[in-house]
Amino acid sequence: MIILGLNSHHADSSACILKDGKLLAAVEEERFNRIKHWAGFPALSIQHCLDVAGCTLDDVDYIALNRDPKANIFKKIKYILQKKPNLKFILNRLRNRKDVLSVPELFEKHFEFKTPLDKKIQFIEHHLSHLASSYYVSGFDSAALLSVDGLGDFSSTKLAIGEKDSINTLASVHFPHSLGLFYTAMTQFLGYMHYGEEYKVMGLSSYGNPIYLKEMKDIVRLTDDGLFELNLDYFLHHSEGMVMSYEGGSPDIGRVFSDKWYEVFGSDAKDNLEKQQDIAASCQKMYEEALFHLLNKLHAYTKNDTLCLSGGCGYNSVANGKICQNTPFRNIYIQPASGDSGGAIGAAYVVHKKHAADKSTFLMNHAYWGPEYSEEDVSEVINRNKSELEQNNVQIVNCRTNDELCEKVAKHIASGCVIGWYQGHSEWGPRALGNRSILADPRRTDMKELLNAKIKRRESYRPFAPSIKRESVEDYFQFDNDVPFMQQVFPIKEDKRESIPAVTHVDGSGRLQTVSKANNALYWNLLDSFEKETGVPILLNTSFNENEPIGCTPGEALDCFLRTRMDVLVLGHYYLRKRERGTS
Repeated sequence: MIILGLNSHHADSSACILKDGKLLAAVEEERFNRIKHWAGFPALSIQHCLDVAGCTLDDVDYIALNRDPKANIFKKIKYILQKKPNLKFILNRLRNRKDVLSVPELFEKHFEFKTPLDKKIQFIEHHLSHLASSYYVSGFDSAALLSVDGLGDFSSTKLAIGEKDSINTLASVHFPHSLGLFYTAMTQFLGYMHYGEEYKVMGLSSYGNPIYLKEMKDIVRLTDDGLFELNLDYFLHHSEGMVMSYEGGSPDIGRVFSDKWYEVFGSDAKDNLEKQQDIAASCQKMYEEALFHLLNKLHAYTKNDTLCLSGGCGYNSVANGKICQNTPFRNIYIQPASGDSGGAIGAAYVVHKKHAADKSTFLMNHAYWGPEYSEEDVSEVINRNKSELEQNNVQIVNCRTNDELCEKVAKHIASGCVIGWYQGHSEWGPRALGNRSILADPRRTDMKELLNAKIKRRESYRPFAPSIKRESVEDYFQFDNDVPFMQQVFPIKEDKRESIPAVTHVDGSGRLQTVSKANNALYWNLLDSFEKETGVPILLNTSFNENEPIGCTPGEALDCFLRTRMDVLVLGHYYLRKRERGTS
Protein backbone atom coordinates (compact mmCIF):
# COMPACT_ATOMS: atom_id res chain seq x y z
CA MET A 1 0.00 0.00 0.00
CA ILE A 2 1.34 3.41 -0.99
CA ILE A 3 0.16 6.51 0.91
CA LEU A 4 1.05 10.09 0.08
CA GLY A 5 0.86 12.46 3.07
CA LEU A 6 0.44 16.22 2.67
CA ASN A 7 0.56 19.44 4.64
CA SER A 8 -1.03 21.85 2.16
CA HIS A 9 -2.30 25.44 2.45
CA HIS A 10 -0.71 25.75 5.84
CA ALA A 11 2.70 27.08 6.80
CA ASP A 12 5.67 24.78 6.08
CA SER A 13 3.90 22.93 3.28
CA SER A 14 5.31 19.43 2.85
CA ALA A 15 4.84 15.91 1.52
CA CYS A 16 5.87 12.39 2.49
CA ILE A 17 5.32 8.92 1.10
CA LEU A 18 4.83 5.56 2.82
CA LYS A 19 5.04 2.11 1.30
CA ASP A 20 3.61 -0.72 3.40
CA GLY A 21 4.00 1.39 6.52
CA LYS A 22 7.61 2.38 5.90
CA LEU A 23 8.58 5.99 5.35
CA LEU A 24 10.48 6.43 2.08
CA ALA A 25 10.79 10.21 1.83
CA ALA A 26 9.66 13.42 3.55
CA VAL A 27 10.49 16.99 2.56
CA GLU A 28 9.27 20.58 2.92
CA GLU A 29 8.37 22.54 -0.20
CA GLU A 30 10.63 25.44 0.80
CA ARG A 31 13.68 23.27 0.10
CA PHE A 32 12.78 23.26 -3.59
CA ASN A 33 11.19 26.64 -4.27
CA ARG A 34 13.43 28.54 -1.80
CA ILE A 35 10.53 30.47 -0.21
CA LYS A 36 10.76 30.16 3.56
CA HIS A 37 7.75 28.59 5.32
CA TRP A 38 5.96 28.12 1.95
CA ALA A 39 2.26 27.69 2.61
CA GLY A 40 0.73 26.66 -0.71
CA PHE A 41 0.31 23.35 -2.52
CA PRO A 42 3.51 21.23 -2.22
CA ALA A 43 3.73 20.18 -5.88
CA LEU A 44 7.52 19.85 -6.00
CA SER A 45 7.63 17.85 -2.77
CA ILE A 46 4.92 15.52 -4.08
CA GLN A 47 6.86 14.90 -7.28
CA HIS A 48 10.03 14.19 -5.32
CA CYS A 49 8.21 11.67 -3.13
CA LEU A 50 6.74 9.93 -6.16
CA ASP A 51 10.18 9.78 -7.76
CA VAL A 52 11.73 8.24 -4.64
CA ALA A 53 8.99 5.62 -4.50
CA GLY A 54 9.31 4.98 -8.24
CA CYS A 55 5.59 5.44 -8.81
CA THR A 56 2.95 7.76 -10.22
CA LEU A 57 -0.23 9.13 -8.71
CA ASP A 58 -2.11 6.23 -10.28
CA ASP A 59 -0.06 3.86 -8.09
CA VAL A 60 -0.92 5.75 -4.89
CA ASP A 61 -3.68 4.11 -2.86
CA TYR A 62 -4.48 7.05 -0.57
CA ILE A 63 -3.65 10.75 -0.27
CA ALA A 64 -3.78 11.91 3.36
CA LEU A 65 -4.18 15.61 4.13
CA ASN A 66 -3.57 16.91 7.66
CA ARG A 67 -6.69 19.08 7.67
CA ASP A 68 -10.39 18.25 7.92
CA PRO A 69 -12.90 21.03 7.13
CA LYS A 70 -15.62 18.99 8.87
CA ALA A 71 -13.73 18.71 12.16
CA ASN A 72 -15.37 20.53 15.08
CA ILE A 73 -18.04 21.86 12.71
CA PHE A 74 -20.66 22.23 15.45
CA LYS A 75 -18.23 24.11 17.67
CA LYS A 76 -17.56 26.49 14.77
CA ILE A 77 -21.26 27.10 14.19
CA LYS A 78 -21.92 27.53 17.91
CA TYR A 79 -19.08 30.04 18.23
CA ILE A 80 -20.34 32.15 15.33
CA LEU A 81 -23.92 32.13 16.64
CA GLN A 82 -22.95 32.97 20.21
CA LYS A 83 -20.05 35.38 19.74
CA LYS A 84 -21.16 37.00 16.48
CA PRO A 85 -17.66 37.86 15.23
CA ASN A 86 -17.31 40.42 12.46
CA LEU A 87 -17.68 39.63 8.76
CA LYS A 88 -13.92 39.47 8.22
CA PHE A 89 -13.70 36.58 10.68
CA ILE A 90 -16.35 34.58 8.79
CA LEU A 91 -14.79 35.33 5.38
CA ASN A 92 -11.38 34.18 6.64
CA ARG A 93 -12.85 30.88 7.84
CA LEU A 94 -14.61 30.33 4.51
CA ARG A 95 -11.50 31.14 2.49
CA ASN A 96 -9.44 28.71 4.58
CA ARG A 97 -12.02 25.97 4.03
CA LYS A 98 -12.03 26.66 0.29
CA ASP A 99 -8.23 26.40 0.11
CA VAL A 100 -8.24 22.98 1.78
CA LEU A 101 -11.02 21.66 -0.45
CA SER A 102 -9.21 22.89 -3.58
CA VAL A 103 -6.50 20.24 -3.27
CA PRO A 104 -8.08 17.84 -5.84
CA GLU A 105 -8.18 20.67 -8.40
CA LEU A 106 -4.53 21.47 -7.75
CA PHE A 107 -3.54 17.86 -8.39
CA GLU A 108 -5.27 18.16 -11.76
CA LYS A 109 -3.33 21.35 -12.48
CA HIS A 110 0.11 19.96 -11.62
CA PHE A 111 -0.07 16.22 -12.37
CA GLU A 112 -1.33 13.75 -14.93
CA PHE A 113 -3.26 10.71 -13.73
CA LYS A 114 -6.01 8.39 -14.89
CA THR A 115 -7.67 7.06 -11.75
CA PRO A 116 -10.03 9.51 -9.95
CA LEU A 117 -8.76 11.08 -6.73
CA ASP A 118 -12.14 11.49 -5.03
CA LYS A 119 -11.95 8.29 -2.99
CA LYS A 120 -8.20 8.48 -2.50
CA ILE A 121 -8.12 11.77 -0.62
CA GLN A 122 -8.57 11.42 3.13
CA PHE A 123 -8.98 14.52 5.32
CA ILE A 124 -7.44 13.96 8.76
CA GLU A 125 -8.08 16.31 11.67
CA HIS A 126 -5.12 18.62 12.28
CA HIS A 127 -4.24 17.68 15.86
CA LEU A 128 -4.81 13.98 15.32
CA SER A 129 -2.24 14.30 12.54
CA HIS A 130 0.15 16.00 14.96
CA LEU A 131 -0.28 13.28 17.60
CA ALA A 132 0.15 10.50 15.04
CA SER A 133 3.23 12.17 13.54
CA SER A 134 5.09 11.58 16.78
CA TYR A 135 3.50 8.47 18.29
CA TYR A 136 3.43 6.23 15.22
CA VAL A 137 7.16 6.73 14.54
CA SER A 138 8.33 6.73 18.17
CA GLY A 139 8.77 2.99 18.54
CA PHE A 140 6.61 3.01 21.70
CA ASP A 141 3.78 0.49 22.15
CA SER A 142 1.95 2.98 24.37
CA ALA A 143 2.47 6.59 25.37
CA ALA A 144 0.80 9.74 26.65
CA LEU A 145 0.36 12.16 23.75
CA LEU A 146 0.21 15.96 23.67
CA SER A 147 -0.15 18.32 20.73
CA VAL A 148 0.15 22.09 21.26
CA ASP A 149 0.25 24.74 18.53
CA GLY A 150 -1.38 27.92 17.30
CA LEU A 151 -4.60 26.70 15.76
CA GLY A 152 -5.71 23.99 13.37
CA ASP A 153 -9.24 22.78 12.62
CA PHE A 154 -10.58 25.02 15.42
CA SER A 155 -8.36 23.48 18.11
CA SER A 156 -5.03 24.39 19.67
CA THR A 157 -4.32 21.56 22.11
CA LYS A 158 -5.11 17.87 22.35
CA LEU A 159 -4.32 15.39 25.14
CA ALA A 160 -4.53 11.73 24.21
CA ILE A 161 -3.36 8.19 24.92
CA GLY A 162 -1.70 6.02 22.33
CA GLU A 163 -2.19 2.26 22.70
CA LYS A 164 -0.68 0.11 19.96
CA ASP A 165 -2.53 1.09 16.75
CA SER A 166 -5.04 3.51 18.25
CA ILE A 167 -5.08 7.10 19.51
CA ASN A 168 -7.85 8.13 21.90
CA THR A 169 -8.49 11.77 22.79
CA LEU A 170 -8.74 12.60 26.50
CA ALA A 171 -9.21 16.38 26.41
CA SER A 172 -8.93 19.31 24.00
CA VAL A 173 -8.62 23.08 24.04
CA HIS A 174 -10.57 24.76 21.27
CA PHE A 175 -10.58 28.13 19.53
CA PRO A 176 -9.99 30.87 20.58
CA HIS A 177 -7.72 29.65 23.41
CA SER A 178 -4.17 28.83 22.35
CA LEU A 179 -0.69 28.78 23.91
CA GLY A 180 0.80 29.09 20.46
CA LEU A 181 -1.12 32.30 19.80
CA PHE A 182 -0.15 33.61 23.23
CA TYR A 183 3.51 33.22 22.28
CA THR A 184 2.88 34.70 18.82
CA ALA A 185 1.09 37.72 20.30
CA MET A 186 4.01 38.43 22.60
CA THR A 187 6.48 37.90 19.74
CA GLN A 188 4.63 40.44 17.62
CA PHE A 189 4.34 42.89 20.51
CA LEU A 190 8.14 42.86 20.83
CA GLY A 191 8.44 43.80 17.15
CA TYR A 192 9.01 40.42 15.50
CA MET A 193 6.24 40.45 12.91
CA HIS A 194 7.48 37.83 10.42
CA TYR A 195 5.97 34.37 10.51
CA GLY A 196 7.86 31.88 12.68
CA GLU A 197 10.03 34.26 14.70
CA GLU A 198 9.01 32.87 18.08
CA TYR A 199 12.33 31.02 18.29
CA LYS A 200 14.14 34.36 18.37
CA VAL A 201 12.18 35.41 21.45
CA MET A 202 12.88 32.02 23.05
CA GLY A 203 16.61 32.75 22.68
CA LEU A 204 16.15 36.29 23.98
CA SER A 205 14.30 35.05 27.08
CA SER A 206 17.50 33.68 28.64
CA TYR A 207 18.86 37.22 29.00
CA GLY A 208 15.95 38.53 31.06
CA ASN A 209 14.17 37.99 34.36
CA PRO A 210 10.49 36.94 34.57
CA ILE A 211 9.45 40.09 36.43
CA TYR A 212 6.18 40.30 34.48
CA LEU A 213 4.99 36.81 35.38
CA LYS A 214 2.05 38.20 37.37
CA GLU A 215 0.86 40.06 34.28
CA MET A 216 1.35 36.97 32.14
CA LYS A 217 -0.83 34.97 34.51
CA ASP A 218 -3.63 37.39 33.77
CA ILE A 219 -3.22 36.63 30.05
CA VAL A 220 -2.98 32.83 30.38
CA ARG A 221 -5.19 31.41 33.11
CA LEU A 222 -4.59 27.83 34.19
CA THR A 223 -7.83 26.04 34.97
CA ASP A 224 -8.64 23.42 37.61
CA ASP A 225 -9.29 20.76 34.93
CA GLY A 226 -5.62 20.83 33.91
CA LEU A 227 -6.20 23.01 30.84
CA PHE A 228 -6.06 26.78 30.29
CA GLU A 229 -7.92 29.79 28.94
CA LEU A 230 -6.75 33.06 27.42
CA ASN A 231 -7.90 36.42 28.66
CA LEU A 232 -9.32 37.52 25.33
CA ASP A 233 -9.02 41.21 26.19
CA TYR A 234 -5.39 40.85 25.06
CA PHE A 235 -6.19 39.37 21.62
CA LEU A 236 -7.86 40.14 18.29
CA HIS A 237 -8.12 36.73 16.60
CA HIS A 238 -11.38 35.74 18.30
CA SER A 239 -13.27 38.73 16.91
CA GLU A 240 -11.46 39.62 13.68
CA GLY A 241 -10.19 36.16 12.81
CA MET A 242 -6.63 34.99 12.46
CA VAL A 243 -5.74 36.80 9.25
CA MET A 244 -3.14 34.68 7.44
CA SER A 245 -2.25 35.45 3.85
CA TYR A 246 -0.02 33.43 1.55
CA GLU A 247 1.07 36.06 -0.97
CA GLY A 248 3.77 34.46 -3.10
CA GLY A 249 3.47 31.37 -0.91
CA SER A 250 5.12 32.95 2.12
CA PRO A 251 2.78 33.04 5.15
CA ASP A 252 2.01 36.30 6.86
CA ILE A 253 -0.08 36.54 10.03
CA GLY A 254 -1.89 39.74 10.79
CA ARG A 255 -1.60 41.34 14.20
CA VAL A 256 -2.84 39.03 16.97
CA PHE A 257 -2.35 41.21 20.07
CA SER A 258 -4.72 43.99 21.15
CA ASP A 259 -3.91 47.44 22.54
CA LYS A 260 -4.31 45.95 26.02
CA TRP A 261 -0.65 44.89 25.78
CA TYR A 262 0.37 48.55 25.49
CA GLU A 263 -1.77 49.45 28.48
CA VAL A 264 -0.10 46.79 30.64
CA PHE A 265 3.48 46.68 29.32
CA GLY A 266 3.85 50.19 27.86
CA SER A 267 4.63 51.30 24.33
CA ASP A 268 8.42 51.34 24.63
CA ALA A 269 9.16 47.59 24.58
CA LYS A 270 10.39 47.53 20.98
CA ASP A 271 12.98 50.21 21.78
CA ASN A 272 14.06 49.00 25.22
CA LEU A 273 16.23 45.89 25.01
CA GLU A 274 16.27 45.19 28.76
CA LYS A 275 12.49 45.40 28.86
CA GLN A 276 12.25 43.12 25.83
CA GLN A 277 14.41 40.57 27.59
CA ASP A 278 12.29 40.65 30.75
CA ILE A 279 9.00 40.39 28.83
CA ALA A 280 10.43 37.48 26.80
CA ALA A 281 11.61 35.75 29.99
CA SER A 282 8.19 36.24 31.57
CA CYS A 283 6.39 34.86 28.52
CA GLN A 284 8.68 31.85 28.36
CA LYS A 285 8.14 31.19 32.07
CA MET A 286 4.35 31.42 31.61
CA TYR A 287 4.47 29.04 28.66
CA GLU A 288 6.50 26.55 30.70
CA GLU A 289 4.06 26.69 33.63
CA ALA A 290 1.14 26.11 31.26
CA LEU A 291 2.93 23.24 29.50
CA PHE A 292 3.79 21.48 32.77
CA HIS A 293 0.20 22.06 33.95
CA LEU A 294 -1.05 20.24 30.83
CA LEU A 295 1.52 17.48 31.14
CA ASN A 296 0.83 16.78 34.80
CA LYS A 297 -2.87 16.48 33.97
CA LEU A 298 -2.03 14.20 31.06
CA HIS A 299 0.05 11.97 33.32
CA ALA A 300 -2.79 11.84 35.84
CA TYR A 301 -5.09 10.67 33.04
CA THR A 302 -2.75 8.04 31.59
CA LYS A 303 -0.43 6.90 34.42
CA ASN A 304 2.13 6.50 31.62
CA ASP A 305 5.69 7.81 32.06
CA THR A 306 6.33 7.92 28.30
CA LEU A 307 5.46 11.06 26.34
CA CYS A 308 5.17 11.88 22.64
CA LEU A 309 5.08 15.64 22.12
CA SER A 310 4.02 17.36 18.89
CA GLY A 311 2.67 20.57 17.39
CA GLY A 312 4.47 23.80 16.62
CA CYS A 313 5.08 24.42 20.32
CA GLY A 314 7.13 21.22 20.28
CA TYR A 315 9.94 23.42 18.92
CA ASN A 316 10.19 25.19 22.29
CA SER A 317 13.36 23.33 23.16
CA VAL A 318 13.97 25.37 26.31
CA ALA A 319 10.71 24.13 27.86
CA ASN A 320 11.20 20.61 26.48
CA GLY A 321 14.50 20.29 28.31
CA LYS A 322 12.75 20.88 31.64
CA ILE A 323 9.91 18.35 31.25
CA CYS A 324 11.54 15.51 33.18
CA GLN A 325 12.36 17.84 36.08
CA ASN A 326 8.84 19.31 36.31
CA THR A 327 6.55 16.37 35.46
CA PRO A 328 6.53 12.59 36.07
CA PHE A 329 7.46 11.83 32.43
CA ARG A 330 10.77 10.06 31.96
CA ASN A 331 10.83 8.99 28.29
CA ILE A 332 10.22 11.69 25.68
CA TYR A 333 9.97 11.48 21.91
CA ILE A 334 9.70 14.56 19.69
CA GLN A 335 10.10 13.95 15.98
CA PRO A 336 12.31 16.36 13.99
CA ALA A 337 9.38 18.11 12.24
CA SER A 338 7.03 18.48 15.20
CA GLY A 339 5.24 21.46 13.60
CA ASP A 340 2.85 21.66 10.67
CA SER A 341 5.16 20.06 8.12
CA GLY A 342 5.25 16.93 10.29
CA GLY A 343 1.48 16.66 10.02
CA ALA A 344 1.98 15.15 6.58
CA ILE A 345 3.55 12.09 8.20
CA GLY A 346 0.88 11.96 10.89
CA ALA A 347 -1.98 12.08 8.40
CA ALA A 348 -0.34 9.35 6.31
CA TYR A 349 0.03 7.06 9.33
CA VAL A 350 -3.55 7.61 10.48
CA VAL A 351 -4.67 6.40 7.05
CA HIS A 352 -2.19 3.53 7.16
CA LYS A 353 -3.54 2.36 10.51
CA LYS A 354 -7.09 2.60 9.21
CA HIS A 355 -6.70 0.76 5.90
CA ALA A 356 -3.59 -1.46 5.94
CA ALA A 357 -3.82 -5.15 6.74
CA ASP A 358 -0.31 -5.06 8.22
CA LYS A 359 -0.37 -2.04 10.54
CA SER A 360 3.28 -2.22 11.58
CA THR A 361 5.29 1.00 11.58
CA PHE A 362 8.89 1.84 12.31
CA LEU A 363 11.13 3.96 14.53
CA MET A 364 12.20 7.33 13.11
CA ASN A 365 15.63 7.45 14.70
CA HIS A 366 17.19 9.81 12.16
CA ALA A 367 16.01 12.84 10.20
CA TYR A 368 17.60 12.19 6.81
CA TRP A 369 14.49 11.82 4.63
CA GLY A 370 15.04 14.58 2.08
CA PRO A 371 16.76 14.68 -1.33
CA GLU A 372 20.18 13.15 -1.89
CA TYR A 373 22.54 13.96 -4.76
CA SER A 374 25.22 11.67 -6.14
CA GLU A 375 28.97 12.20 -6.42
CA GLU A 376 28.37 12.62 -10.15
CA ASP A 377 25.95 15.48 -9.41
CA VAL A 378 28.57 17.09 -7.20
CA SER A 379 31.29 16.66 -9.84
CA GLU A 380 29.06 18.23 -12.47
CA VAL A 381 28.38 21.29 -10.27
CA ILE A 382 32.10 21.75 -9.57
CA ASN A 383 33.04 21.41 -13.24
CA ARG A 384 30.29 23.81 -14.31
CA ASN A 385 31.67 26.44 -11.91
CA LYS A 386 35.39 25.78 -12.49
CA SER A 387 36.03 29.28 -13.84
CA GLU A 388 34.48 31.06 -10.85
CA LEU A 389 36.26 28.72 -8.43
CA GLU A 390 39.59 29.55 -10.06
CA GLN A 391 38.81 33.28 -9.89
CA ASN A 392 38.19 32.89 -6.14
CA ASN A 393 41.46 30.94 -5.72
CA VAL A 394 39.62 27.85 -4.45
CA GLN A 395 41.67 24.70 -3.95
CA ILE A 396 39.78 21.50 -4.85
CA VAL A 397 40.76 18.14 -3.38
CA ASN A 398 38.94 14.84 -3.82
CA CYS A 399 39.58 12.93 -0.60
CA ARG A 400 39.96 9.19 -1.09
CA THR A 401 38.49 7.94 2.18
CA ASN A 402 36.14 9.11 4.92
CA ASP A 403 39.02 8.99 7.42
CA GLU A 404 41.14 11.29 5.26
CA LEU A 405 38.21 13.67 4.81
CA CYS A 406 37.33 13.83 8.50
CA GLU A 407 40.93 14.25 9.65
CA LYS A 408 41.45 17.09 7.16
CA VAL A 409 38.22 18.87 8.11
CA ALA A 410 38.83 18.45 11.86
CA LYS A 411 42.27 20.08 11.58
CA HIS A 412 40.90 23.07 9.73
CA ILE A 413 37.99 23.51 12.19
CA ALA A 414 40.52 23.40 15.04
CA SER A 415 42.54 26.11 13.27
CA GLY A 416 39.51 28.44 13.23
CA CYS A 417 38.02 27.74 9.79
CA VAL A 418 34.27 27.85 9.18
CA ILE A 419 33.16 24.76 7.26
CA GLY A 420 30.19 24.15 5.01
CA TRP A 421 29.35 20.44 5.40
CA TYR A 422 27.10 18.94 2.71
CA GLN A 423 26.44 15.19 2.81
CA GLY A 424 23.82 12.55 1.97
CA HIS A 425 20.07 13.10 2.36
CA SER A 426 18.87 16.49 3.56
CA GLU A 427 17.21 16.73 6.95
CA TRP A 428 13.46 16.56 7.58
CA GLY A 429 12.38 19.50 9.72
CA PRO A 430 13.90 22.91 10.40
CA ARG A 431 17.17 21.78 12.02
CA ALA A 432 20.47 21.09 10.31
CA LEU A 433 21.60 17.81 11.85
CA GLY A 434 24.93 17.09 10.25
CA ASN A 435 24.07 16.73 6.56
CA ARG A 436 23.37 20.37 5.62
CA SER A 437 25.39 22.12 8.32
CA ILE A 438 27.87 24.90 8.87
CA LEU A 439 30.44 23.75 11.41
CA ALA A 440 32.94 25.59 13.60
CA ASP A 441 35.11 25.27 16.70
CA PRO A 442 33.04 25.47 19.92
CA ARG A 443 36.15 26.37 21.97
CA ARG A 444 36.56 29.85 20.51
CA THR A 445 35.09 32.73 22.48
CA ASP A 446 34.81 34.83 19.31
CA MET A 447 33.21 32.19 17.08
CA LYS A 448 29.61 33.49 17.41
CA GLU A 449 30.75 36.92 16.25
CA LEU A 450 32.85 35.43 13.45
CA LEU A 451 29.94 33.34 12.15
CA ASN A 452 27.57 36.28 12.19
CA ALA A 453 30.12 38.45 10.41
CA LYS A 454 31.09 35.82 7.84
CA ILE A 455 27.73 34.20 7.04
CA LYS A 456 24.68 34.21 9.29
CA ARG A 457 24.11 37.96 9.90
CA ARG A 458 21.59 37.24 12.63
CA GLU A 459 20.78 38.68 16.04
CA SER A 460 23.78 38.52 18.38
CA TYR A 461 21.75 37.10 21.28
CA ARG A 462 20.75 33.92 19.44
CA PRO A 463 22.73 30.86 20.53
CA PHE A 464 24.50 28.33 18.33
CA ALA A 465 23.99 24.64 19.01
CA PRO A 466 26.44 21.88 19.94
CA SER A 467 26.57 18.51 18.18
CA ILE A 468 28.08 15.94 20.53
CA LYS A 469 29.01 12.27 20.35
CA ARG A 470 26.25 10.35 22.10
CA GLU A 471 28.64 8.57 24.42
CA SER A 472 30.10 11.90 25.66
CA VAL A 473 26.85 13.58 26.75
CA GLU A 474 27.20 12.73 30.43
CA ASP A 475 30.68 14.32 30.47
CA TYR A 476 29.39 17.72 29.33
CA PHE A 477 25.68 17.99 30.21
CA GLN A 478 23.83 17.71 33.50
CA PHE A 479 21.36 15.23 31.99
CA ASP A 480 22.27 12.19 29.92
CA ASN A 481 19.57 11.68 27.27
CA ASP A 482 19.17 10.93 23.58
CA VAL A 483 18.41 14.20 21.78
CA PRO A 484 19.03 13.33 18.10
CA PHE A 485 16.83 16.08 16.67
CA MET A 486 18.04 19.10 18.67
CA GLN A 487 14.64 19.48 20.37
CA GLN A 488 15.76 19.92 23.99
CA VAL A 489 17.98 22.37 25.85
CA PHE A 490 20.00 21.07 28.80
CA PRO A 491 22.33 22.79 31.28
CA ILE A 492 26.01 22.35 30.47
CA LYS A 493 28.11 21.27 33.44
CA GLU A 494 29.68 24.30 35.09
CA ASP A 495 33.23 22.98 34.79
CA LYS A 496 32.78 22.52 31.00
CA ARG A 497 31.27 25.87 30.07
CA GLU A 498 34.55 27.73 29.68
CA SER A 499 35.88 25.00 27.37
CA ILE A 500 33.00 25.35 24.87
CA PRO A 501 31.95 29.04 25.06
CA ALA A 502 30.72 29.27 21.45
CA VAL A 503 27.87 26.82 22.16
CA THR A 504 27.16 27.81 25.77
CA HIS A 505 24.21 30.18 26.01
CA VAL A 506 24.15 33.08 28.47
CA ASP A 507 22.29 30.92 31.01
CA GLY A 508 24.82 28.09 30.77
CA SER A 509 22.68 25.86 28.56
CA GLY A 510 23.02 24.24 25.15
CA ARG A 511 20.47 22.98 22.61
CA LEU A 512 22.30 19.76 21.97
CA GLN A 513 22.17 17.23 19.15
CA THR A 514 23.36 13.79 20.15
CA VAL A 515 25.10 11.95 17.30
CA SER A 516 25.39 8.17 17.23
CA LYS A 517 27.62 6.21 14.90
CA ALA A 518 24.68 3.99 13.93
CA ASN A 519 22.56 6.86 12.61
CA ASN A 520 25.16 9.12 10.97
CA ALA A 521 28.52 7.39 10.80
CA LEU A 522 30.27 10.11 8.76
CA TYR A 523 29.25 12.96 11.05
CA TRP A 524 30.14 10.87 14.12
CA ASN A 525 33.55 10.17 12.57
CA LEU A 526 34.09 13.91 12.08
CA LEU A 527 33.24 14.56 15.74
CA ASP A 528 35.60 11.73 16.71
CA SER A 529 38.38 13.20 14.56
CA PHE A 530 37.86 16.61 16.15
CA GLU A 531 38.06 15.00 19.59
CA LYS A 532 41.35 13.33 18.66
CA GLU A 533 42.65 16.69 17.44
CA THR A 534 41.44 18.81 20.38
CA GLY A 535 40.13 16.59 23.18
CA VAL A 536 36.60 17.98 22.68
CA PRO A 537 33.89 15.67 21.16
CA ILE A 538 31.69 18.63 20.16
CA LEU A 539 31.24 20.86 17.12
CA LEU A 540 29.28 24.07 16.74
CA ASN A 541 26.51 23.21 14.27
CA THR A 542 24.24 25.69 12.52
CA SER A 543 22.12 25.43 9.38
CA PHE A 544 23.70 25.67 5.93
CA ASN A 545 22.03 28.88 4.79
CA GLU A 546 22.28 32.65 4.77
CA ASN A 547 18.84 34.01 5.80
CA GLU A 548 17.08 31.58 3.43
CA PRO A 549 15.80 28.00 3.55
CA ILE A 550 18.50 25.44 4.28
CA GLY A 551 20.41 24.60 1.09
CA CYS A 552 19.11 21.56 -0.73
CA THR A 553 21.23 21.01 -3.86
CA PRO A 554 25.02 20.96 -4.31
CA GLY A 555 24.66 24.08 -6.45
CA GLU A 556 22.94 25.98 -3.65
CA ALA A 557 25.68 24.92 -1.24
CA LEU A 558 28.35 26.13 -3.65
CA ASP A 559 26.55 29.46 -4.21
CA CYS A 560 26.39 30.05 -0.43
CA PHE A 561 30.08 29.20 -0.11
CA LEU A 562 31.11 31.63 -2.83
CA ARG A 563 28.99 34.60 -1.75
CA THR A 564 29.93 34.41 1.95
CA ARG A 565 33.21 34.34 3.84
CA MET A 566 32.98 30.62 4.53
CA ASP A 567 36.50 29.14 4.52
CA VAL A 568 35.89 25.56 3.39
CA LEU A 569 33.12 23.67 1.61
CA VAL A 570 32.87 19.89 1.81
CA LEU A 571 30.62 18.45 -0.91
CA GLY A 572 30.58 14.69 -0.47
CA HIS A 573 34.26 13.75 -0.74
CA TYR A 574 35.22 16.99 -2.46
CA TYR A 575 37.08 19.45 -0.27
CA LEU A 576 37.03 23.07 -1.48
CA ARG A 577 39.14 25.65 0.36
CA LYS A 578 39.47 29.37 -0.27
CA ARG A 579 43.15 30.32 -0.25
CA GLU A 580 44.71 33.71 0.24
CA ARG A 581 46.15 35.16 -2.94
CA GLY A 582 49.73 34.11 -3.40
CA THR A 583 49.41 30.91 -1.33
CA SER A 584 49.49 27.36 -2.66
